[in-house]
Amino acid sequence: MRSFRGGAHPEEHKLATRFRPIKRAATPQRVVIPMQQHIGAPCEPLVKKGDQVGVGQKIGDADAFVSAPVHSSVSGKVVAIEPYPHPLRRQVLSVVIEADKDDQRFEPKGPNDWFELSPDQIRQKIREAGLVGLGGAAFPTHVKLSPPKGKPIDTVIINGCECEPYLTCDHRLMLEQPGEIVEGARIILKAVKATKAYIGIESNKPDAIALMRKTAEPDIEVVVLKCKYPQGAEKQLIKAILDREVPSGGLPFDVGVLVQNVGTTRAIRDAVVEDKPLIERVITVTGSGIRYPANLRVRIGTLLSDLIEECGGVMNNPSKVIMGGPMMGLAQFTLDVPVIKGTSGVLVLSHEEAMLEEPKACISCAKCVDGCPAYLLPALLGKYAEKGRFEDCERYGVMDCIECGVCSYICPARRPLVQLIKLAKAEITKRQK
Repeated sequence: MRSFRGGAHPEEHKLATRFRPIKRAATPQRVVIPMQQHIGAPCEPLVKKGDQVGVGQKIGDADAFVSAPVHSSVSGKVVAIEPYPHPLRRQVLSVVIEADKDDQRFEPKGPNDWFELSPDQIRQKIREAGLVGLGGAAFPTHVKLSPPKGKPIDTVIINGCECEPYLTCDHRLMLEQPGEIVEGARIILKAVKATKAYIGIESNKPDAIALMRKTAEPDIEVVVLKCKYPQGAEKQLIKAILDREVPSGGLPFDVGVLVQNVGTTRAIRDAVVEDKPLIERVITVTGSGIRYPANLRVRIGTLLSDLIEECGGVMNNPSKVIMGGPMMGLAQFTLDVPVIKGTSGVLVLSHEEAMLEEPKACISCAKCVDGCPAYLLPALLGKYAEKGRFEDCERYGVMDCIECGVCSYICPARRPLVQLIKLAKAEITKRQK
């Protein structure tokens, strides 16, 4: 079974939602739409306080190439444009909209015959829809589909691994909308003029593997991958499926590959075929602190407090709420933050689940070295970061770290290695600026 060097296999914790079909969440009374939900330049508001907006209306945009417009996920009245708490734990300029009672939904304009569209027209539709990577990175999709001249893409990989514990939204998408995912993959192939696509799925999803194989077409092959974290990381996925290694500091297009998450692939289909902007997404709400775990189709801008209420509220005295998965997600300091485009899950964890042991001195066991999928020396990088020796961190390749968290997870001394590495990367980036 194909895989990559290193990694770990954390407890999966997926049973609570694995067999729960995707359910549409209720329309919130108020949404908060941040003007930056993506890597790149933030958007400028296109509306003002007091304006009436419709579902799918563009309310923010930027002139920069590396950016993505944002749209209203409800119909209603703009009641504020102001800085608001963001899942990345900072204040971001946001448009606050009070939804009206009509509970409008987006009406498709299509279907469009995308076979007649040129690659540039496909990219333009994707850009206008505000698509970004839904796996968490939130890189603007139209940019990703525009490789530099001289670096052609010959292979597309659709990431259906969903290797983070707890999360099952991508799994459910593959079970419930396989045809739309395959059509999205074909649109990507045309956009980048590639000839072959692979859908990578971990072996713990046999039902999705069988269904996607039944739905796939001759130029789209389903590949079964070993169940191991972080199997869904771009570079590790490329290594496992194609045995190509992305160079240090490089990107997938350096080896002729483009990788898209299954949720993004589904959204690409909606944008190109139906002219549907990215105004909602599927997320998993789970954890021992949530009363009724679920996979929900949620409007962008829904507050975490509304989402948790949708799932019956909390129980078992939860002590931590994480947006994303437990390995790479971010703990939230308030429930007054919105779901954004890159939100894949919301975990409500009990004190026992979230408890961190006190770190001890490194025992030089090298487990973090064996587990690192980026071939780094996490223990050494952590020691250098603690002592402020950031030049040494850079010399030993800290910028190649994918921040997967495997080193911290498997460290018997419970050293906060990924946090120290993040500190070093942030300091190096600041000095370079």
